[in-house]
Amino acid sequence: MAVPVVPYARSHERIVRLCEAGGDSRTLRERLLGELRTAVGFDAHDFLLTDPETTVGCSPVTDVPWRSEAPRTTRLRYLSAANRWTHLDGVALLSRLPSPAAGCPWRETLCDHGIRDVASLVFKDRFGCWGHLNLYRRDRTFTAAEAACLARLTAPVTAALRRGRAQTFVVRPPHARLPGPLALLLDPDLRVLAQTPATTACLSRLTPPGHHQVPAVHACVYEVAAQLLAVEAGVDTHPPRLRLHLADGLWLTLSAARIGGVLPSDRRHSIAVTLEETSPAERLALFARCFALTPREADVLGHLAKGGDSRTVAQRMSLSEHTVQDHLKSVFTKTATNNRVMLLARAVGA
Repeated sequence: MAVPVVPYARSHERIVRLCEAGGDSRTLRERLLGELRTAVGFDAHDFLLTDPETTVGCSPVTDVPWRSEAPRTTRLRYLSAANRWTHLDGVALLSRLPSPAAGCPWRETLCDHGIRDVASLVFKDRFGCWGHLNLYRRDRTFTAAEAACLARLTAPVTAALRRGRAQTFVVRPPHARLPGPLALLLDPDLRVLAQTPATTACLSRLTPPGHHQVPAVHACVYEVAAQLLAVEAGVDTHPPRLRLHLADGLWLTLSAARIGGVLPSDRRHSIAVTLEETSPAERLALFARCFALTPREADVLGHLAKGGDSRTVAQRMSLSEHTVQDHLKSVFTKTATNNRVMLLARAVGA
C-alpha cells in the first residue's frame, strides 16, 4: 500500500483546523479520517464516540472487513485487554505488544482478516473519555514517527469531540418523547433474540441517512452488552451503561443486565438491554462534563436545578452570593446561554 509523502507538520495543521471548525461529530470524524488516510495511511478503521464516564462506545464510523460479524467481534474486542481504550493514554501499537498467545480470540480474529498492525488512539481529558479510534494495516506496521504524529492529534481531537457532544444539548421540543417500553433480549453471544415493537424504530434513528447497514443499527446495543461481559470477566470495571444522543436534544440511557438475577458466571442465561430517557440528574452530570465545567461550577448548576435563587444556592453551598454569581457568569459563558431558564432547559432537557 503506497502512502503519499506528506509532511506530518502540515497534516497536523490541517487536522487542528478541522477540529477548530467543529461540526457534528460524524462529519468531523469522517473528515479527520480522510486527512489521516493521507497522512499515515491505513486499510480499515473504526472510530467510536464513548460515554465520557463509562467509556462504553456508540455511534461508530467504521469500515472494517468484519462488519457483518458485529455481535461476535464486539464481544471479542471488549473481552480483550490488548491495547483496550480504557487502559490507554494516547496511542498504542499492536505490533509493540508481545506475540499473541494462543487463546486470544480478538487478536486471532485480526490475524484471520490479514491485519498486521493496529494503531489505537483514545481521546480523553480530565472531563472524561470522548472516543477511541483504531486504524488497521495489512501490509506493514506503523512506524514510530507515525505513532508520534498520531499522538500529537489526541488533544485537539479530544476537545473537538467534547464540543461536538455539547452541541447536542438543545432545548428539547415537547414532542421529543420515547414511544416505550424499549428493550432487547440477547443471548450470551450477543445475538438479538427478541425486542419490543418500538425498539427497532428507535434504534433506526441512530443510523444516519445512507448508512442503513444492520450492524450499525444495533451497534450501541452490542457495545453496552459487551461491556457487561467485560465486567463479568474482570477485564474492566466500568458499569455497562451508555448515554447517547438520539435526536432533538433527547438523550437515551442504555443499560445491560442478566435476566432473573442469575450468577454472572452462568452463561446459559440471556442479557437484557433496556433503553430509557436519560434522567435529569444523569443528563445534568453529562452536561457539566461536555461543557468543561469545574467541580464548583457543576455544584452551583446542580443546586440551581433543585430550585432557588442565588441566595438560596449560596446558603446551601456556604458561599457568598457574590461568589455564586461569579460561578454562574462563568457557566453562562461556557454554555453560550444568558439566563437561568435557558441554561436549565438545555441542561435537564425540560
